[in-house]
Amino acid sequence: MQADAPEVISAPQRGRRTGRTTCGSRPSTGPSLLAPGAAHDPYRFYRVLREEYPLSYDVPLGAWLVSRYADVTTALTDPRFAGLPHDTAPRDGPAPLGLCHGSPLCAPRRPHAAAAGSVPRHMPDPGPVPRHMPDPGPVPRHMPDPGPVPRHMAARIERTAYVLARRIARRQQADLVEEFCRWLPVGATPGASPRPHRLPGSGTGTATTPCTRHTGLRERALASFLANVLDAPDLLAALRIEPALADRAWTESLRRDPPVQVVLRRTVTEVALSGGTLPAGADVACLMGSAGRDPERFAAPDVFDPFRRDQGRSLTGPASCPAVLLGRLEARQGLFALLEAMPRLRWADGFRPAGSGLLTRGPRALLVRPG
Repeated sequence: MQADAPEVISAPQRGRRTGRTTCGSRPSTGPSLLAPGAAHDPYRFYRVLREEYPLSYDVPLGAWLVSRYADVTTALTDPRFAGLPHDTAPRDGPAPLGLCHGSPLCAPRRPHAAAAGSVPRHMPDPGPVPRHMPDPGPVPRHMPDPGPVPRHMAARIERTAYVLARRIARRQQADLVEEFCRWLPVGATPGASPRPHRLPGSGTGTATTPCTRHTGLRERALASFLANVLDAPDLLAALRIEPALADRAWTESLRRDPPVQVVLRRTVTEVALSGGTLPAGADVACLMGSAGRDPERFAAPDVFDPFRRDQGRSLTGPASCPAVLLGRLEARQGLFALLEAMPRLRWADGFRPAGSGLLTRGPRALLVRPG
């Protein structure tokens, strides 16, 4: 997916740069997350923050901005941070992160309530994948289950993906966001969405968790994933003979273009970070989109590269979250359903995808030529 078009962002006030801010001192300020240009080009905005204002107080937002990968992961994993009630963080449960909406079922309870907003600090990195792949072959229809998703739900995801893909294949041009990404999460989890219409043939509703009832974030994540994959023809060729690459591509897409750009936390006590010290009781905006593109953590961070050796999963959400598991399975089954139904799937003439949104982000349209 192409870089967002640059827009004007208020110039940083050099005389008020964040230094080693301590508890009790006057909060230092930089450009605001609510500045007009931030929503249009957040990654340029994040770069300014990481380099000039790694810890600053956003006056219009009323919260501290944390932008570096090391600091964001600290805020997500350290028991000195807790979730915010108005961020739908449940009592004694994990605070929302990525595709996770904070259901107590998403992670085991921790000894201290303050640790409830955390995710595991150490996530296993998948090993390197060879860059040179053999010639592409046919796409296998039935893929291994990437996680403990109930069998009936996995079957529903596969069936819904192939029904949608076959309908789109009949068109000369289609919008994958409107006709695929929006309906796959709904059809995969019936009764989970407030949308008034149900996909024909989806059956009756079943019990769902709080995370799986929210389909909007999975829709945005799937749209960004398809945009990134369709922008990489060599990757598409490799995926036809090595389906396991889909999981790496999904993880890489969540890093580069996370559906949730900002996650809220609150400090329980004073916390020292790389850019300064947060006071106790401070509202903190963890900039997920900035952390995922921090050059101190990821080589060539703006590049979509599923083969990267420094891939990690610390920003994608609790591994046991049903929404995280469903999102990954929807991405995998959805991609291969599209490729099987439309072997020559490509962008519509002159179309280029671009993300939009501030707190949540993803492309609003994916115009393709199916045949």
